[in-house]
Amino acid sequence: MKRFILDTNVLLHNSSAIFAFGKNHVIIPITVIEELDKFKSYSDEKGRHARTVARYLDNLRKRGKLYEGVQLDNGGTLRIVMDTPVDLPRGLIESKLDNRILMAALAEQKADPDAYVCFVTKDINARIKADAIGIRSEDFETNKVNIEELYEGWRPVTLTSVQQKLFEEKGEISIDVDPPFRANEFAVLREAEDVEKGLYARYDAIRKKLVALDLTDTTPWGITALNPQQVFALEILLDNRISLVTLVGMAGTGKTLLAIAAGLQKTIDDRTYRRMLVSRPIMPLGRDIGYLPGTKDEKLSQWMQPIFDNLEYIFSNYLDGEVKAEEQLQFLLDSKKIELEALTYIRGRSIPNQYLIIDESQNLTPHEVKTIISRAGEGTKVVLTGDPYQIDNPYLDSSSNGLAYLVERFKGQPIFGHVSLIRSERSELSSLAASLL
Repeated sequence: MKRFILDTNVLLHNSSAIFAFGKNHVIIPITVIEELDKFKSYSDEKGRHARTVARYLDNLRKRGKLYEGVQLDNGGTLRIVMDTPVDLPRGLIESKLDNRILMAALAEQKADPDAYVCFVTKDINARIKADAIGIRSEDFETNKVNIEELYEGWRPVTLTSVQQKLFEEKGEISIDVDPPFRANEFAVLREAEDVEKGLYARYDAIRKKLVALDLTDTTPWGITALNPQQVFALEILLDNRISLVTLVGMAGTGKTLLAIAAGLQKTIDDRTYRRMLVSRPIMPLGRDIGYLPGTKDEKLSQWMQPIFDNLEYIFSNYLDGEVKAEEQLQFLLDSKKIELEALTYIRGRSIPNQYLIIDESQNLTPHEVKTIISRAGEGTKVVLTGDPYQIDNPYLDSSSNGLAYLVERFKGQPIFGHVSLIRSERSELSSLAASLL
């Protein structure tokens, strides 16, 4: 059986990690328990994971003595080890907590040189140090996806002239492609001889056909789609049959703007939803909103400013000149038709009949994304936007963030729609910066 020594950050990232190693030995150094104890009073996701791990371990105590090792339901064992005197290589300070955890891994390897011992951590520097002292190390990769093969939600399709004419006449077509289309996947249909001209279609999984789009000419609150991917995005954002939407793209591709414009259309004009609720991670490095100065509203205004910018842009371009955009926006905020909320306060709520937008969701873990979506009540539509290549969370990357994980897990579901936006429309400068820098 292999031996996996878990770092603190693994358990703070996913409290269920102790059950993720199958029929192997899971070893938790006592230093990790001490570090978890510091987080148990936190009100954020790390605090919740720390408390959950404590409850798991307390329940496992009923099966035996943790320092001797207890049996897990998956056939593996879990053991807590005390600090073991072992000589660290020169250059590593023994009193440093990270190094004491490394000492536990080194002690396991020295006690049984033939055993497979692996130090599991999400800290890149810790993995480097482990490698430097001869300890096998790896990232905790459960829930990771291959970001280079992330589902895009659309694809180009070449038709014959006969197929092109048939689609233009009937507004639908059946074609065999490999891989097969997934529910709500979009297509840019082009005739082989005329690759510049494209027709747009969406796959209907029930009819098993590509069908013409319904909302290509829709301009919610004056926002017009500027490229095929934005057309696709508006199609699923405004479709009441789609309960979950993800929009992925670099800065300036219009993810947040399109989501907010569609939300205003469905909430204010169509009255399909009771209100539009917009949120985003308030602390990209995990610190709570309480660290910011001022009242809750004053704190929120600092972190929600990008949302305000999009709202003000939409209002100023859409409303009649006789109505001040700032006054109308404030009226909708005061009347709770538009609500801006920190993710910290969404947990525990039930959110029925609302248009929920989560911006910058690439900074969320898969568990956090699951928690947010599970808050959605009857009649609620959830929209997540973000750029998997711009991660601020120190323990996430483009392959392990919750947004990318969600896309891969939900693709093909009939109530799910996804679009990867590829072209920046903010400005020529913005587009160049996104691609060159």
